[in-house]
Amino acid sequence: MKNSSPQPPRKIGILPNLIFMSRWLQLPLYLGLILAQCVYVYHFWVELVDLIGAAMGSASSLDHILDAVAIPGATRPDKLNEQTIMLVVLALIDVVMISNLLIMVIVGGYETFVSRMNLEGHPDQPEWLSHVNASVLKVKLATAIIGISSIHLLKTFINANLYDAKTLIAQTGIHIAFLLSAMAIAYCDRLMVHPSEPSDKPH
Repeated sequence: MKNSSPQPPRKIGILPNLIFMSRWLQLPLYLGLILAQCVYVYHFWVELVDLIGAAMGSASSLDHILDAVAIPGATRPDKLNEQTIMLVVLALIDVVMISNLLIMVIVGGYETFVSRMNLEGHPDQPEWLSHVNASVLKVKLATAIIGISSIHLLKTFINANLYDAKTLIAQTGIHIAFLLSAMAIAYCDRLMVHPSEPSDKPH
């Protein structure tokens, strides 16, 4: 019995190969997001250093922190109190969550749409990257956006007395819209992965 020899790889035509290679045009976009990540890291450390400086009595750091948390049209706080610290910390958490969103877009998008990274077996491989695809990436991005929206909504509620009812209702409605959109995306993804099977029972 003859062993079947492996089939040689099928040659791709010039036009299909050109179209397929066009995916590398996305590489500058992901490199640009990496630069945006660097900006967020710098912004995080500037805010953190100012917060520590304000806590240690630095007047310039205190002015920067108070300007950062001041709400337009409202009375500017004049000292570093618990509420001010909470607002600054929430802003730092917001930066971290946006940074996580960038990582998911950069790593997941490159792996899905550009080229494999061959991270199988790497000790630092993200758990979600092992089964990432376009649908999973959309669900995770939607979840990250909900987290970011929650931080902004919490910052608004801390100063709820400084906002009118229309603003509070609008921000809450936008957050609910994000939540419903993420649930719809997850439900559609579940339908595509596990379609309903027709019943085999006789009528």
